[in-house]
Formats: sequence, structure tokens, C-alpha cells
Amino acid sequence: MRETPKNLLLRLPWVNRAALLRLTILAIILSILINWGWFAMIQMPGKSFQGSLPPLTPKEVALRNTLRKDLEKLAGEIGQRHYLNYKSLTAAADFLKSSLATTGYPVQQQGYTVDNQTYYNLEVEIPGTDRADEIVIVGGHYDSVFGSPGANDNGTGAVATLELARLFADKKPSRTLRFVEFVNEEPPFFWTENMGSFVYAKRCKDRKEKVVAMLSLETMGYYSDKIGSQNYPAPLSAFYPLQGNFIAFIGNAASGGLVREVIASFRRHTQFPSEGAALPGFVTGVGWSDQWSFWQQGYPGLMITDTAPFRYPYYHTLDDTPDKVDYDRLARVVAGLERAIADLSGLSQPQQ
Repeated sequence: MRETPKNLLLRLPWVNRAALLRLTILAIILSILINWGWFAMIQMPGKSFQGSLPPLTPKEVALRNTLRKDLEKLAGEIGQRHYLNYKSLTAAADFLKSSLATTGYPVQQQGYTVDNQTYYNLEVEIPGTDRADEIVIVGGHYDSVFGSPGANDNGTGAVATLELARLFADKKPSRTLRFVEFVNEEPPFFWTENMGSFVYAKRCKDRKEKVVAMLSLETMGYYSDKIGSQNYPAPLSAFYPLQGNFIAFIGNAASGGLVREVIASFRRHTQFPSEGAALPGFVTGVGWSDQWSFWQQGYPGLMITDTAPFRYPYYHTLDDTPDKVDYDRLARVVAGLERAIADLSGLSQPQQ
């Protein structure tokens, strides 16, 4: 007669059965904790917008046109801008500096030298009122990877930062707002002490500044409603949409509170699909931008992105050109971020 697992279990000594029972209970508890932890990392407040997008507002139309104009200048006319094309990188910095100056605030340059070349982060600060010591930083890198004009990566983030600085120029936030154009995010500076945002974040720490939020605007302009257009690092595909038509809010676990606060505000004010996650930093892609530099100094930060190589077929290629960008949807996202940043910085909501 073939013995069943139940018969085998009954024949075990009592001590072994008790140990097996304890191990089974422990495994169940561990499974519950793992699933609860995973759920906590991906569960976000509010709901992602679904359905047809509403018509652009007049403000969004104007925003779209300005974003297109600035991006065609940065990635079209100037083109590749990196340490091996230093002249163009300097031209990009000059263009952004003169554009930021239109806010009416002084543009601060943070220069540092690597291999006899000087690189610049550019900053505009809008002082806070009653919580001026609390600093919200919004930024994107303006350099491109070697071999690419970098329209989406990261011309979109750079011009979005510029446009948001303009939109907040006449505002009086409760918290201090800084808009920063970072240099040298791409290799060989990526995840090194010579990464522009690392130099900037370290200075914040050295000055004992109270950075309460850092929003990294990274590769934000490509969207597709096609099923299968969106990919993910394993095992995220089981939990997120297969259409690459959303903007993502991504942070590490320590920045989970900030991720939830920002995406909740975005969803509350903006009719546009959005997804969020607060994941361990070792998950592929989670630290792939300037928020990583702020994590190294103990500051909370998140990346706002179209997910770059997990969706964008022209990532880090010569074909990453201004014509690949969906300016209508980019304008919607930037308008939504204006409202989320207003909440984060303690401002009343802007006109639609």
C-alpha cells in the first residue's frame, strides 16, 4: 500500500511533528509579511486616471508650445552635450542660464572641475515664507549621453524644470523652492562623486540644509496606448499596466512617504494616468537618476519619469530627437506637476 503524506506525518516522532508544525507556521507568517511588505511598496493613494484625456486647456496649449520651442533649441540646435562635446555642453548651460534669468531671480552657478574642465549646476531659488528652512528641490539633468542628442533623455526633464521655474516665479511658497539644472548625470559620471547632482546634494548636507523633498524630472516625453508597449524589471509586470501611457513616480523605500504625498496630489488635481512605487534601491532602475545623489546624503527623493528604457525605443541612441516627444502629454504632466509642487511647497492651487 502506498503511503500518503498524511500517513508519513503521523508516523513521525512527536517532537519532529511539533518542529514541522512550527516551521509551517513560521513559513506562513513569513509569506504574509513578505506579501504585506510588497503590497505596501506598490500600493499608492488615489486612483490612476482612466479613459479619454480631456482637451488641453489654453494654459496647457501655451505650455506645450514653450516646451517644444525650448527642447528644439536644447536637443535640436545644440544637440549632443556631454564632457566629450564640452562646447555644446557649455552652450546648453548658457541657454538654460539665460532662460532661468527670465524668472527675475538670480541664477546661481555651482562650478566644479574634473580633468581640467569646469562644469556647472544652475539654480534658481524662490524663498519660502513661514517655513523657509524647509527646502523643496525640483531638478533635471541637462547633459546627454555620448552618441545621442538627448531629446527625451533628458531634454524633457531639463525644459520641464525650466518651465516650472517660470510658472512659480511670481509665487510666495511657504517652503523654499529651488529649481536646479544638473550637469553630468550620464556616464562616466553616473553614480560617482563627480555626478552634478551628487556635488550639489553633498553641498546641501555640508551646509546642514533641511531638504524635505527632491523631485528628479527624468525622461518624461514618450507615451503609447499600445498593449505591450510597457516593460518592467521582474516581477513588477504582474502589478502594473502593459500600456506605456502613464507617468511614473518612483522612489526608494525610505522615500515612500514623499512618493505617496506627491502622487496623491497629482492624482487629485490631474486627469492623466499615473503609477507609483517605493521600492528597495537595489531594484533595477529605481536609482537611475539624480534622486540617487540625494539618497546618499539621507534626503528623500523620487524620480518622475516615463520609465525610459522600459518604454522608450530610442533611449540612448542617435534617434532620441525632438520629434519623438509627445508634447501634448508632456504639457499635461508638467501642468499636473505644477499643482503637486504647489501642494508640496504650501501654495494655493494655480489657475488652470
